[in-house]
Amino acid sequence: MGKYVINKTATGYTFGLKAANGETIATGGEVYSSLESVRNGVKSVETNAPAAAVEDQTVEGYRTAKNPKFEIYSDKAGEFRFRLKAKNGQVIAVSEGYTSKANCKNGIESVKKNSVNSPVIEPAE
Repeated sequence: MGKYVINKTATGYTFGLKAANGETIATGGEVYSSLESVRNGVKSVETNAPAAAVEDQTVEGYRTAKNPKFEIYSDKAGEFRFRLKAKNGQVIAVSEGYTSKANCKNGIESVKKNSVNSPVIEPAE
């Protein structure tokens, strides 16, 4: 089972979703202003990730998927990344860079699997 880890930063709060092996598989798409808002970000990932379609933007003529969706794209360094968009089109989670598309797709599957019913670890205040 994975877990969400909320961190306090100098400017607000962030979160990461970690797989059972401790590897971070996705991070929140923004810095949140309050603990309540970062909790809502976590809930949004938990709600949207399991049923999200996958849109592979690295393929010419790709079909646009409806939100919620994972978008696979290639960054400036030539690595594959994904971003999870909520039903309203807002980016709610992003990935690290992957050297292969297969690994990127595995990351998406891991987010789908680990995003639901995972504990949330909050910072000590």
